[in-house]
Amino acid sequence: MTLTDLHARNAKATGKNYTLGDYDGLSFFVPRKGSKAWHFRYHWLGKQSRMSLGMYPELGLRDARAMRDEARTLIDKGINPRIARKQKQ
Repeated sequence: MTLTDLHARNAKATGKNYTLGDYDGLSFFVPRKGSKAWHFRYHWLGKQSRMSLGMYPELGLRDARAMRDEARTLIDKGINPRIARKQKQ
């Protein structure tokens, strides 16, 4: 199931951390305190990694998907997206 902006907007804190999955590694994380964030999960050198893309609503669904696509392009080129982002900053 793909996420919509309505799903993200209506996600509420429940007292437990939970994640809503989109596709191609993008997920929407809602911690028990209530802030919301976009995460990208990927495999690098045989290990699963996760990087935060940004907080919702400052970063919308369309922008999060664009950032995910950029990160997947870097992975295809053999570049770790987390390290590339740190070097860029």
